Amino acid sequence: MYKKGDFHNHTNASDGKLSPAKLVELAKKEGLHIIAITDHDNTNGIDNALKKGKEISLKVIPGIELTTRHNGESVHLLGYFKDDNYKSPTLQSHLNILQEHRIKRGEKIVHNLKKFFDIYISYDQILSKNKGIIARPHIAKAIIDAGYSYDWNYIFNNIIGNNSPAYVPTKNISILEGINILKSADAFVSLAHPTLIKKSKTEDLMKFDFDGIEAIYPLNKPGEEQKFKDIAKKHNKLITAGSDYHGLDKNDKKHGYIGNSILEGEYLTEFLKAIS
Repeated sequence: MYKKGDFHNHTNASDGKLSPAKLVELAKKEGLHIIAITDHDNTNGIDNALKKGKEISLKVIPGIELTTRHNGESVHLLGYFKDDNYKSPTLQSHLNILQEHRIKRGEKIVHNLKKFFDIYISYDQILSKNKGIIARPHIAKAIIDAGYSYDWNYIFNNIIGNNSPAYVPTKNISILEGINILKSADAFVSLAHPTLIKKSKTEDLMKFDFDGIEAIYPLNKPGEEQKFKDIAKKHNKLITAGSDYHGLDKNDKKHGYIGNSILEGEYLTEFLKAIS
């Protein structure tokens, strides 16, 4: 029934540019049959995505990308939920704590922009414009809208990037804690974009209770897709795939464009069986 799926996409419920409905419409336009919404540390966009998916006959899987900390770097977990398990009170309680930290983090970044870069933007305006959500893309847009002569990539690379004095890290939870949070809602948990993990070997991370590995990913280096597939097979994990689309155009160097890293064939069949 479903031939092509992209299971890693972000909406403006976190740091994507498109609304959940617009993202679903774009997925349909690009020829996808099934997608997942995987916003950072929240499930706020899922209901609207599901509604639009039903309207235009595109299957939407409720998902999330959860940020954890391991060995001195961020390790992201992709969670995929069965039916409406994402509404679990236990899960939502954990996510509310993370969201509260994100809001405080955003306020600190705005303060640091003034302190280190002499950039003045309104934290309250950002929060108001984005319905109580604040992430780095919202801050970047505010900088541009305020008239500062920086483009999007320069802002991320030099002003609010991980190595900038203005940067504030997200709340630290361990991989084990993250997996337990997701599995409290019976989620399927996949290791997100292992190619971006620099301080830990993918093989070593298999000691954790992952169900899958995002082996198919647009920023993989030559040979890595097969390498990750081999690791998955060795450790009896399923393969997942996703573009990590954030609503930018096809020239986005940090992520993929929707539908350019897809799950199909036997991999898709096995994944859908696991989350059904």
